[in-house]
Amino acid sequence: MSNETIPTAPLGTAGPEVGIQGLGCMGMTHAYGPTDTDEARATLERALELGVTLFDTADIYGFGRNEEFISPFVRANRDRITLASKFAIVRREDDPSYQEIRNDRAYIRQSVEGSLRRLGVDHIDLYYMHRRNVDVPMEESVGAMAELVQEGKVRHLGLSEVSPGELRAAHAVHPIAAVQSEWSLFSRDVEGGGNGVVAAAKELGVAFVPYSPLGRGFLTGAFVSADKELGQDDWRRTQPRFTGDNAAANAALLEPVREIAAAHGASLAQVALAWVQQRAAVHGLTVIPIPGTRKRSRLEENLAATRITLNAEELAALEPIAGKVAGNRYADMTFTSVGRE
Repeated sequence: MSNETIPTAPLGTAGPEVGIQGLGCMGMTHAYGPTDTDEARATLERALELGVTLFDTADIYGFGRNEEFISPFVRANRDRITLASKFAIVRREDDPSYQEIRNDRAYIRQSVEGSLRRLGVDHIDLYYMHRRNVDVPMEESVGAMAELVQEGKVRHLGLSEVSPGELRAAHAVHPIAAVQSEWSLFSRDVEGGGNGVVAAAKELGVAFVPYSPLGRGFLTGAFVSADKELGQDDWRRTQPRFTGDNAAANAALLEPVREIAAAHGASLAQVALAWVQQRAAVHGLTVIPIPGTRKRSRLEENLAATRITLNAEELAALEPIAGKVAGNRYADMTFTSVGRE
């Protein structure tokens, strides 16, 4: 890829201008097996060089180690990037089965202080509620997040995996800049037949930030069966779509993606990302996908997708895929927006 930088778009009505593709940093230290840390750091630098300005992490990624890992890069380029982090998921290193979701005021304040310390900054540009605990009123959670904005610790607020009603309730308390959820050729539940959170985001002027736009690598054709091809410490081995009979069935769904990729002289990943990028025009809202990678070559491949436009015939060929996918996107869908609709 040349040094041509990607275009920008506003992160919601009141949010900052960011590159139209961001970078998910989770995999640099968490979930996907061993990392070449030097290459991962070089990938961060190359991303910024090519116009990526939204960098996404969370306190739970590696139990804070992901925030610590990107800290030197963040501090060295603080005025040039939009830094996103998240709170809400509580796990224990000594008990992999343990998970709790906390949205209470005390925990939010504790979490932001921890993230600021690990990141080595005095504010976070975009602070997400990572998951929703329905036992805590949205007014309390977003009210506490709004206090962080007033105190200068946070610039903009975001939500992840929320329903349309939850997004509207939150936005009524304080403007929400971005909503994040899984959105890809394999995962389209957020569209909700025109009545999903995508429509609510458009209505409210909220940007949509799709995570896992490459189906955690499956849409790239990099692997077929997670339980047979990926390492024991790779989190994807726990996901129903990528194992057993589901994996084989889903791999067959990539054939139209391959055909379109061949026609464009592109990769499967580029076609999948181009499809996500074009959701902006289809639904009339800002869409900033955050594919994750720890390699410069993959980063450049992903960013090149911003220059691919799929025609109506190609979009029609890709349209049926999501409806044929076998298996849920998580083994436990309880804490996704779908689990509450």
